[in-house]
Amino acid sequence: MTTVITQAGADSTSRRREEAVADGMARALWERYEPVHGLVYFAPEARRAAEGLGLRGFWMGYFALRAAPLGAAAPAVVTSCFYVFHPARVSRALPDAWSYATPAQALTARLEAMDAAMTRLFGADTVGSAAFTEAADLAWEAAAGADTTGRVLGAANQALERPAKPTARLWQALTTLREQRGDSHVAVLVGLGLGPVEAMVLKAAAGESDGAFLRETRKWPQDEWAAAVGGLRADGRLTADGTLTPAGAALRAEAEALTDAAAEGPWAALGAERSGRLASLLEPLARTVGESGLLPAGNPVGLTRVTYPVGR
Repeated sequence: MTTVITQAGADSTSRRREEAVADGMARALWERYEPVHGLVYFAPEARRAAEGLGLRGFWMGYFALRAAPLGAAAPAVVTSCFYVFHPARVSRALPDAWSYATPAQALTARLEAMDAAMTRLFGADTVGSAAFTEAADLAWEAAAGADTTGRVLGAANQALERPAKPTARLWQALTTLREQRGDSHVAVLVGLGLGPVEAMVLKAAAGESDGAFLRETRKWPQDEWAAAVGGLRADGRLTADGTLTPAGAALRAEAEALTDAAAEGPWAALGAERSGRLASLLEPLARTVGESGLLPAGNPVGLTRVTYPVGR
């Protein structure tokens, strides 16, 4: 498959899209970069890379590849940073993973896997194009200028060297931006008094992810999940059938709005025009990932469908 990236200002559709992005840059860019970043979890190249390092099973590979920028971090540190995983899920993978591969080896493996995955999905012509390199450079500039104060995963990724290959450079830049936003989201959740399980229950109730999928993959016991549901019902956030009440919807909207505001900095620095240009360059890539079927329905991110405006 070849993904076509159109040139800036080529037609009025591109201009309208960039204007729409300028109205909510943090949200619009996230919708476009999150699917591309997500290849590291779902592309077969990533799984093969983890297996090539001797990492056993999906979760050991997941935690090693994602946590590698932190160094050989202890399970408690990773549990804190990743926020939504039960400690038992993390401790089954770490620190054992570091006996099979060093963090440096994991970092190299994930970039090589993303180069292979993006070349396969988007096509050699696309990843070798000037437009793709432009996207990588714009994303890198945004990521390099992101404020990572108090944002540990964002800072750890931002500190990594600039990859020479545009594929690796684009993916690493988008990952820095993604983790910086994720760190901000965790801070918002803590500030709102929403623990890991409560946050996931609200996300599922909003229809963004499947609750059973979240609970099982994050390894939360049924009784702890039920306790969170009961607490949110008692607080008037959930209805008896598990959907959001107006108060629950308002809380969820507040969390997302605060996250967007906290993640706005890189795009304000890059400027509306250049942020819009990057959005236009990322859009066909995100669409290709979405149409590939790699992202499972009900996945934790919730981006299994196109949510961004096109041609308005």
